[in-house]
Amino acid sequence: MAAAPTVVIVPGWRNSGPGHWQSLWAERLPDCLRVEQDDWVSPLRRAWVERLSETIEQAPGPVVVVAHSLGCIATTHLSADVATRIQGALLVAPADPERRGILCDFAPVPYQRLPYRSVLVASSNDAYCPVRLAGAYARAWGSEFVRLNDAGHINVDSGHGEWPLGLALLQSLGADVSGRVPATEPH
Repeated sequence: MAAAPTVVIVPGWRNSGPGHWQSLWAERLPDCLRVEQDDWVSPLRRAWVERLSETIEQAPGPVVVVAHSLGCIATTHLSADVATRIQGALLVAPADPERRGILCDFAPVPYQRLPYRSVLVASSNDAYCPVRLAGAYARAWGSEFVRLNDAGHINVDSGHGEWPLGLALLQSLGADVSGRVPATEPH
């Protein structure tokens, strides 16, 4: 049996702090890699995509990307060569860089089909990306679309810690989630 792909965690604007499901997963998933940016506050697309590419290239084989917010948009900007390393992507609460000035370097958002399986998770009340726009991203990217009701930006502020549903979606993309600690959270 082939080894599970490496999970690559891609935080969004301002990083994912302690208690965020991405940070919890990074601590608990086996052989996980986390993208670290030089500037989390004033993001530049070229620098973010280069760092993401470098992190993916560090993995010994295929990867499953787990992106949040602006990390989703950075993932869609990857070159075709790097994208061939991706087995799947969990794209959670994508950002809308075309409506948020500080993120404008990531616009325009690519609207072509991704060359790997992807699941896009969005919330009906995400202040950073209207659910209709997230649905448009999912259609353009060829992503399976999971719409959550009243889940905010799917982060700590909206009550998402370990986030078991996310782990189940990650597992559906072929990732090994056996290193996780069982959670009791209702999300």
